Amino acid sequence: MFWVNGRLLPAAEATTSVRDHGFVVGDGVFEAVKVDHGRPFALERHLARMARSAAGMGLSGFDVDRVRAAAHEVLAANADLPPSGYDVLRITFTGGPGLLGSGRVGGEPTLVLGVTPGHDPDPTTSVVTVPYRRNEQGALTGLKTTSYGENVLALAAAHAAGASEALFANTRGLLCEGTGTNVFVVRDGALLTPPLASGCLAGITRALVVEWSGAREVDLPFDALTTSDEVFLTSTTRDVQAVVAVDGVPVGSGEAGPVTLAAARTFAERHRAHPEP
Repeated sequence: MFWVNGRLLPAAEATTSVRDHGFVVGDGVFEAVKVDHGRPFALERHLARMARSAAGMGLSGFDVDRVRAAAHEVLAANADLPPSGYDVLRITFTGGPGLLGSGRVGGEPTLVLGVTPGHDPDPTTSVVTVPYRRNEQGALTGLKTTSYGENVLALAAAHAAGASEALFANTRGLLCEGTGTNVFVVRDGALLTPPLASGCLAGITRALVVEWSGAREVDLPFDALTTSDEVFLTSTTRDVQAVVAVDGVPVGSGEAGPVTLAAARTFAERHRAHPEP
């Protein structure tokens, strides 16, 4: 069941206008919220970030209370689905029906929520680097928008190489982020991650790892991916996931390192204890 502009509908009936600006030009924002056996994790943090994204896009009409209520409605409507620890609640908010072009007409926005089944992530993964650059000074920098074309291309390149993620540098050549992940490295025993000024998204899992594991935010050269002792990714659907190879070259020992394992353990323990951290 999907929640579409105030109505719960089965998938076959959950449609929107062909003139919807989110479809036509990617004029929208979204969130993907982890659902652990029917219980959303860090929903309030996701809603706060979505409100910031909507404001940054100039999308009016985003109502946090309405979205929160809709989230609980759609989760209840899908309670009969076999639950896992990594189901995902997708929330999408767009400019609504408009012109077949970039101009807005100021109509009613579109709000859609749905739940998709998930699965436990692999404990380790491989990544590739891509030549495209994140623009840390762009109009959409730091916003979680539906304009994901660049990510689609980069992720396709990763999959073609047998990896699960692609990582970007920014326009200054510094380490930034992945298509849907934040990245951490361990250098001389210190846990480090690029600052938000690098152009990376303010990931929810990223923020919690910084708070719970004491990571420091510092500018990092792009080759930190291959010169660090450990590398790991964070995201809603991965939690803390060790990177064991970059572009086919092993990271450190080629296994999850001790700092990564400790961060993963801390996140798992606190995640269970604090569903709304």
